[in-house]
Amino acid sequence: MSQVTDSRKDWGAPVLAGGYFAGIRDVLVLELKQRLRSRGWYIMLAIWFILTGLVTWLTWASWNASQAAQRAYGGLAPAEATGPGSMIFEVVLAFVLLFALLVAPALSANAVNGDRAAGTLAILQVTLLRPGQIVWGKFFAAWVAALAFLVTSTPFLIIGVALGGMTPGHVLVALLMLAVEVGIVCAVGVGISALAGRPLFSIVVTYLAVAGLVFGTLISFGLGTGLTQGTVMANQAQYREYLSSAQGPVEPEYTCSGPLREQPAMHTERVAWLLAMNPYVVVADAIPYPDRTAQMGYSSVGAIENISQGARYAMAGPDGTYPCANGEAKPRYLGQATPLWPLGLGLQLLLAGLLMWLGWRSLRTPARRLARGTRIA
Repeated sequence: MSQVTDSRKDWGAPVLAGGYFAGIRDVLVLELKQRLRSRGWYIMLAIWFILTGLVTWLTWASWNASQAAQRAYGGLAPAEATGPGSMIFEVVLAFVLLFALLVAPALSANAVNGDRAAGTLAILQVTLLRPGQIVWGKFFAAWVAALAFLVTSTPFLIIGVALGGMTPGHVLVALLMLAVEVGIVCAVGVGISALAGRPLFSIVVTYLAVAGLVFGTLISFGLGTGLTQGTVMANQAQYREYLSSAQGPVEPEYTCSGPLREQPAMHTERVAWLLAMNPYVVVADAIPYPDRTAQMGYSSVGAIENISQGARYAMAGPDGTYPCANGEAKPRYLGQATPLWPLGLGLQLLLAGLLMWLGWRSLRTPARRLARGTRIA
C-alpha cells in the first residue's frame, strides 16, 4: 500500500500570522548571515565612519575660521551664542542622507535576481516559503544592513546637540526620517530586483529611480511651475528704510497701500506635490524647527531649514508669499502650519508598495512566463 503526498503549494490557503512571520524571519536571518560573512561590508562601514567624521571635523573647522574672521572685522558674530552645533548637524545630515541614498540601492537592487543568477532562488521557491515571505525577508535584510550605516553616523549627529543649537528631538526625528527614507529606497530596490532578470540592470534602474526622486522632482517642479502662470490680487508695497542690526532687518520690511489689482504670479501650489516627493524635502520639512515668524532676523537659518522653507513657499503659492497679496504684508519666514512631508512620504510609500507588489507577483510559482535566458535552478 502506497501513500501519495501532494506537495503542491496552495496559495489560497490561510496561513497563521505566526507562521508567516516565522518564514520572513528565516529569510532575514539567512540573508544577514551571508552579509556578516562578507569582509567588504565591514570595510564599507569603516569607510563610512571615517568619511562622516572627516565631514564633521571640516565643518567644525570651517565654523571656527568664519568666527575668527568675523571677530577680526566686526566683533563677535551672533551665531556664537548658539555654537557650531546647528551647522554641524545640518551638514552631517545632508551628507548622511546623500550617501545613504547611494548605499541603499547597492544593498537591495540585486537581492532577488542575484540569487536567481546564482541558482539559489529556486531552492527557496520549492520550500514552503511563500513569495511574500521571500520578498519581505530580503527587504528587511537590506534595510537592517543599511540601518547599520545610520547607526555609525549617529554619534556625529549627537555632536550637534553637545555643541549647542540643537535638541535631542532634532536628532531623533532626523534619524527616524532617515531610516524611513532608506527603507523606501530598499523597498524600491528589492521590487525592481524581483522584476528584472539581470542584477546589473536592476542596480542601474534603482539608481535611476533614486536620481528621479532627488533630481527629477526638482526638474519636474521647475518645468511644471512655468505652466502655472496666473494672477493674484495685490496692491502697492512701500518698503521701509533698512535698519541694520545684529539680527537683520526689522519685520515687516514693507507696508501695503493702494487699490487691489491683478498681478501676474505663478501658482506653485498646483505643482508642489512634485517637490514633496524629494527625499531632502521630506526629511527637512519633518524636522521640528522653532517658529521664527516673530523674530526680526533669520541669518542663522541653515541649509536644511532653507529647503524646508522653499517647500513651504511652493505650497503656500502667491497668496501666501507675493508681496501685498490680498492687501497683506507677507512674512519672510513661513511657519509649519501645514507640513508638506506627509504628502511626499505617502507618494514615496505608494511607489515602493507598488514595486514590492509587482515583485511579489513575479515570484509566484509555477511561473507562466520567463524572460529569455532566465536561469531556473
